[in-house]
Amino acid sequence: MKLKSFYLLLALVLASCGGAKKITNIENASAKEIIAAHKAAAPDFKTLAGRVQLVYETEEKLQSITVSLRMEKDKNIWVKASILGITIAKVLITPTSVSYYETVGKTYFEGDFALLGDWIGTPINFQQAQNMLLGQSIFTLNPSEYRSEIFQNRFKIQPKQQPQNFIHSLFLNPENFKIAMETLAQPNSDRLLSIRYGDYQKIGDQYFPSTISIDTSEKGATTKIEMNYRKIDLNADVSFPFEIPQGYEEIQLN
Repeated sequence: MKLKSFYLLLALVLASCGGAKKITNIENASAKEIIAAHKAAAPDFKTLAGRVQLVYETEEKLQSITVSLRMEKDKNIWVKASILGITIAKVLITPTSVSYYETVGKTYFEGDFALLGDWIGTPINFQQAQNMLLGQSIFTLNPSEYRSEIFQNRFKIQPKQQPQNFIHSLFLNPENFKIAMETLAQPNSDRLLSIRYGDYQKIGDQYFPSTISIDTSEKGATTKIEMNYRKIDLNADVSFPFEIPQGYEEIQLN
């Protein structure tokens, strides 16, 4: 399909979608319009419960686990990791803290987001973690500070002026304005974060990720996380049970 024909077809498709009616000229869409459409594509729900198959890989470890994921939007992210039906860890993340315990070594952590950043391989806060799980940008997008272009049939969003030692790029799918890929590079710190999304699943009139691939590297140390959502239920009654067992040893981060 020729590129011009692609834009014409895409414009017709988007014009039929309620969330995209404001963009009528895809080829000349402004960064303001694209960012507004991306923000409008953020899922609206009270609670989320999902099953996730997760593969976690570092230079020292390769582990595949089943994860029960529960979210109360903007309030709680709860994770229970299991292998062969046996609970090996629980995590509770709130806007102000991260709590965690694992049953094999009988250790626990209660504190700030340093542990979460250590797992993922880059500093991260609650809102960024939530956005990452939902296919939304991990950074606040101020339209006046960003420019847009079409790159390989996707919208590419970048700051007009990249801060020193901070290169941020965002690629959005034109059919749903969800993220296809987001990257952050800090060359002076030898740090790179790449988040890639596969197909999105439509639940009602909202889009949620089906797969997420997170790759980080810092000074040669790499972390890879592959997430495959098996099931997502919205607005069900969920609880967030979390209690550190007696006798566990507290983790001390350097």
